Amino acid sequence: MRIAWFAWMAQHVDEFGYSDGPLRASIGTGAVLLTAALLWLMLHRNRPAAMAAAGLTSVLGVAWLAVH
Repeated sequence: MRIAWFAWMAQHVDEFGYSDGPLRASIGTGAVLLTAALLWLMLHRNRPAAMAAAGLTSVLGVAWLAVH
């Protein structure tokens, strides 16, 4: 499931930008946050790594959406 999600995100990464309107922006932000949550769940046994990975994914994902 997790690998399928990351593969799906890689295929559709250019479709969810903030410049495409509020609906696509909210979908893109939700996708970024879901990806960060999945990273947290994958690394939950090592809490510092989980926090760092999820935080970095959130920040980089939202920043990427903001500039594309």
